[in-house]
Amino acid sequence: MAKLIKGWLIIVGICFFASCKKDAPANISPDEIGNMTLQMTDVMIHDVTNPPLSARFFAYACLAGYEVVSQNDTAYKSMHGILNDYPKMEKPAVAAYSYQLSAILAMLETAKKMQPSGSLLQTYQARLLDSCRNEGVSEEMIAGSQEYALAISKQILKYAKADKYNLISNFPRYEPSQTPGAWYPTPPGYFPPVEPYFETVRPFTLDSAAQFRPQPPVAFSEDKNSAFFKLMKLNYDDKKEPEHRVMAAFWDCNPFALENKGHLLVGMKKISPGAHWMGITNIACKQAKADFSKTMLVNTSVAIALMDGFMTCWEEKFRSNRIRPETAIRKYIDPTWTPFLQTPPFPEYLSGHSVISSASAIVLTHYFGNQFEYTDTVEERFGLKARKFPSFIAAAEESGMSRFYGGIHFMDAIENGQKQGVQVGEWVVRKLGD
Repeated sequence: MAKLIKGWLIIVGICFFASCKKDAPANISPDEIGNMTLQMTDVMIHDVTNPPLSARFFAYACLAGYEVVSQNDTAYKSMHGILNDYPKMEKPAVAAYSYQLSAILAMLETAKKMQPSGSLLQTYQARLLDSCRNEGVSEEMIAGSQEYALAISKQILKYAKADKYNLISNFPRYEPSQTPGAWYPTPPGYFPPVEPYFETVRPFTLDSAAQFRPQPPVAFSEDKNSAFFKLMKLNYDDKKEPEHRVMAAFWDCNPFALENKGHLLVGMKKISPGAHWMGITNIACKQAKADFSKTMLVNTSVAIALMDGFMTCWEEKFRSNRIRPETAIRKYIDPTWTPFLQTPPFPEYLSGHSVISSASAIVLTHYFGNQFEYTDTVEERFGLKARKFPSFIAAAEESGMSRFYGGIHFMDAIENGQKQGVQVGEWVVRKLGD
């Protein structure tokens, strides 16, 4: 009898521990949010996604994740009533789920549907769910988390579809102006302009894309004594110091870069400016030991600032439509001159990097302070050494100046771009609140 009782106790113990393992919670690290945005970045590189559109993808994916957080963590409020036209989202009736896992899966499902090659994210999703299974998360909880994520993603995708981006294809093809001083496609690719109608998309927090219009650019002139000629001379006379070249290369972030190889033009894979700042965001969150919910909020806030920042910048770009240094200097000073960086395919004023870097820096400073020292390792996997910064604002200032050192922007586009970016960042912070 004693042996029989002992045997039953062993069986019961095995069942108990098996049950505990089966019902283990899904311990999703805040780092997984950064992993998710990194996976999105890789798909963007694969698709050669342009900078404004990249920001749009990040914003909606992060909103999907944040919506799950706001429905399950009372310390965080919904974006309903805060973002333009953001609906009150229905919380799914799911019995068993992990809200952190659901948040990541909601980001995944949204990115899979929005990004052209989103199906490539399926491999990452499979690895994520397998890791949960290996940690003892039950199939019931995994299925419930997926169900929750799909329900939220469906509502976010409906919200995204209503932003009118899908109507841009109905606009007439943009034709470059032949007016002196106007932007014109540059070598080596002579690409058509990127997103000339991006200002028509619904912003997240702005009243309109024109809300923070900057002062007009220095007026174009062929007069050698004009203010415009002085701007050109600044670019032309720049000595391209070694450290300045390092800065320019570090912040290049040009998805359209081409390399001449004999008779071939070979595309070089690079991340967008927004992807670089999403990388910085997650470096900061990890260094500050932010928990899952705060990491999700910070990512979402930066992504929203990126989207609205690109909208304000692009509205000005295609309104002022100013010539690039490469085109102007070759025509009016030296036909052999080339910039250190390749000129991106859109008008010069304002500097997009200056706008979105300043906007991102303002948002990150709001969450982590103005003396947050960090090491930017985002570009290491592309062969560039990490750079240390004493603050986000210092990084944004270097990012803006990198466009002058790279020879692709005039100085007033950088200075006024930084001012506009600060305005956007401060506006986003006020709108989102604490």
